[in-house]
Amino acid sequence: MSHHPQFVLLNGQKTTLVVDCSNKTPAILYFGKKLSSKTTYDMMKQLSTRQEAKCSVVVEAPISLSPLMGEGFTGAPGIEIFDNNIAWSIGGTLTSITQPSANEVIFESIDNLRHLSVKHHLTLDPHSEVLSATTELTNLGDHPVNVNWCAAPTIPMPLHIEQIMSFEGRWSNEFQRKSFDMFLGSFVRENRKGKTSHDNFPGMVMHNKLTHEQGGECYGFHLGWSGNHKMRAELLAEGRSYAQLGELLMPGELALAPNASYTSPTLYCAYSNQGFSGLSHHFHQFVRQSLITDKVRQKPRPVHYNTWEGIYFDHDVAVLQSLATQAADIGAERFVLDDGWFKGRRGDFAGLGDWTVDREIYPDGLQPLIDHVNKVGMEFGLWFEPEMVNPDSDLYRKHPEWALQTAGNEQLKFRKQLVLDMTNPAVTDYLFNAINDILVEYPQIVYIKWDMNRDLNHAGNFAGKPAVHQQTLAAYALINRLKQAHSHVEIESCSSGGARVDYGVLRYTDRVWTSDSNDALDRLSIQRGCSFFFPAEVMGAHVGPRDCHITGRNISIAMRAAVAFFGHMGIEMDPRELTDDERQQLQQIIKLHKQHRQLIHSGKLVRLNSDGDSINFGIVNADQSQGLFAYNSVKETQRTNPPRYHFAGLDADKDYTLSLVWPVGFSFYSPSVLSVIEKQTYSGEALMTFGMQLPITFPQTSLIFELNQVK
Repeated sequence: MSHHPQFVLLNGQKTTLVVDCSNKTPAILYFGKKLSSKTTYDMMKQLSTRQEAKCSVVVEAPISLSPLMGEGFTGAPGIEIFDNNIAWSIGGTLTSITQPSANEVIFESIDNLRHLSVKHHLTLDPHSEVLSATTELTNLGDHPVNVNWCAAPTIPMPLHIEQIMSFEGRWSNEFQRKSFDMFLGSFVRENRKGKTSHDNFPGMVMHNKLTHEQGGECYGFHLGWSGNHKMRAELLAEGRSYAQLGELLMPGELALAPNASYTSPTLYCAYSNQGFSGLSHHFHQFVRQSLITDKVRQKPRPVHYNTWEGIYFDHDVAVLQSLATQAADIGAERFVLDDGWFKGRRGDFAGLGDWTVDREIYPDGLQPLIDHVNKVGMEFGLWFEPEMVNPDSDLYRKHPEWALQTAGNEQLKFRKQLVLDMTNPAVTDYLFNAINDILVEYPQIVYIKWDMNRDLNHAGNFAGKPAVHQQTLAAYALINRLKQAHSHVEIESCSSGGARVDYGVLRYTDRVWTSDSNDALDRLSIQRGCSFFFPAEVMGAHVGPRDCHITGRNISIAMRAAVAFFGHMGIEMDPRELTDDERQQLQQIIKLHKQHRQLIHSGKLVRLNSDGDSINFGIVNADQSQGLFAYNSVKETQRTNPPRYHFAGLDADKDYTLSLVWPVGFSFYSPSVLSVIEKQTYSGEALMTFGMQLPITFPQTSLIFELNQVK
């Protein structure tokens, strides 16, 4: 019999994880605020002693890292499998504990009767406090085993964590937050769209009723996976609760051959007792340290000009060169030629799959446009949608069998396109060669906007098998293969906006397109929700047209620009529509963005609690010597004057000068606080505790304040 310690302890700077190894399989005993050495494992074990309840089992089945039916667990099992024998009732016994480092541990449990191994790999990052966790299931037997479900490690929750915040939405309205009370039973969100999806982001926050942006306890969970997924938060009848996330497998999608393994997508989770903003800081630090590459991190994120909402499919070389000149004059640093440049592409009805330059529109290829873009001082980027094909394309006419499909079932119509079967190596080889040929012919292309614009409704591959799992891995592999061949090229993950925004795809890409809505009011709530897990520098945020093409709202250039200012900033409009005043304002705020880009893309985000009338937040640098804070009035205040603005994240003992930096030359009908605060000095304590009276503004007004420590 193997001998191993009764517990394993992983410590971060602010977080402690204790895994109980005294039972047959490992289970988390504690995950939360860092414990001192005064609190021992024996103390926690004794204090958690539960007694036999009436009409109940004598000893409750543990909420182990993978709760199992073989252990008698009657909640949701962490693993569901079957074969022609007894694999369904997998049990297992902890056989080995390996610690490659002080902050990493691997547990292996083996069921010798069923010839199955389960490994749980846990890593608590000491810098970001984010726990990364996977489950690996291996078939040690001689016969195949079918896998229905293999969740990432299950995380028990303290009983005072009694609320769930989910992230939901739709196209052009992603990352909408909803909080509600835990209830007896399971809260389950499932996504079967074959991509991360607009409507079911694979993440949730669990917290108590007193938690707010700057205080209180909360736990965040995110599954780093771009395919189907399932999330569960369950309160059991005996009072225990837990969170469980994993890949949602289609029927018959995964069978383990002898000696084959399946590893769950990585679950990323973190604990904070400093409120939701404190939780986000952990996730942001993890993304910055572990997902963003050194090359991208060390370079200022260039301001984009994207052609999509400016010209759509109406491509003309002379017009595009003129737009590039104007965009560069406004301050853009990267020109991204969106959809419409390739063969037969006059609308969304044809051409996908035929990745060659349309010589009718570009008789001399892309080189004249690229040369002009580079001449006016901008980098050049190009749009692709590699995973899709139009039936009206040379590729589909030659290879209709290359589309995902299921026998006898008519394809649902969706944006006049189908999904290519990337589980077929011939398909991915074709796509690699087609994109590679473009990048070789035009080595000045340094950026790809990689789009994916439909769901996988009939996700059957060339072998007639369910394909989402392998399709997702194939997409990752293709992106990675292109990155390896062209290390100078950055790639943006777009999926009709925010339908593929997750840590799985972010391991291979450098930016995400947060939403197709450039409406500033929509973007405030979208970017706020996205910011729970993603820092500003990876969130594409563009200044859209005067009249939003999606909502029809007319919002001032000052507010549109102020909202885009706090992301990876860009412009997406026809600059010919700008008045002289609008053009000047856009130039001014892009200059201001570049001046503060280092702070925006590295600082600590502090979201302020919302009063329902405005959406407010700030970014503070590491030593709390500088900050930028935004007040975004969405609707008219309910009183004659708006409330005070309580800054956050500052050092109470430091003094700061306060300035309004946007909009330039802001004025109103009567003097306000803005007429007395400019360049004045205030203590951090006064700014945070006493707060600043806000001025009366029209709805849809954004103000940006700068704070600098007095030396």
